[in-house]
Amino acid sequence: MRKATILHADIDSFYASVEQRDDPRLRGRPVIVGGGVVLAASYEAKAYGVRTAMGWQLARRLCPHAVVVPPRMSAYTEASRAVYRVFDDMTPAVEGLSIDEAFLDVHGMRRLAGSPADIAARLRREVRRRVGLPITVGVA
Repeated sequence: MRKATILHADIDSFYASVEQRDDPRLRGRPVIVGGGVVLAASYEAKAYGVRTAMGWQLARRLCPHAVVVPPRMSAYTEASRAVYRVFDDMTPAVEGLSIDEAFLDVHGMRRLAGSPADIAARLRREVRRRVGLPITVGVA
């Protein structure tokens, strides 16, 4: 039986998390990034039913007290680059799927870095410490 060696890393509510990281007044509040369509929603906004790609009017009806911010693509690009630097420091085998998601192959790293679950936990801590963003890491 083959052991788990692939990590799937996905930054949580990426655009909204960057906004909350960069503006402390937004932390803990429902945040919607976008204009005519929701590009991202914080977990606080998602609790009211707001979802990515949702029409603006419906999102505002579901969560009228949400803080709405326009997208800042340059901030998201820089945050993504910083996260990918952390990925690259963990393993040379990184396959990016999008600006906020990647597969990391940790095959053969057990003796140097621990189990895949240990590496996943370290990856979560390092992304939080170095970039200030929450990330979910699955092991397969």
